[in-house]
Amino acid sequence: MPIEKGQIISKQDFLKDGQYAKEQYEGLLVSSDVEQGCYNIGVQLDEDQVLVVDHSDENQIREKVLCWSSQITDLQHRYHADNNPQNYIR
Repeated sequence: MPIEKGQIISKQDFLKDGQYAKEQYEGLLVSSDVEQGCYNIGVQLDEDQVLVVDHSDENQIREKVLCWSSQITDLQHRYHADNNPQNYIR
């Protein structure tokens, strides 16, 4: 099942299909999606939930990460996330 923008999914599901995953900025995750041939961009809402905010190809990933990095806190507040960084540690 493809990951769609606007979905809230588990962190495990967000990262499972990718060969690459990175937390570019605290709370912002990027994962490659081999099935769809793109990168998924998500905002971590809590220890195990990620809001999928965008997809990108390799050429636009840097610009999109910069764009979404400024919106992390706003999205976490909008979704009533407990954005205490200690909650992200497993």
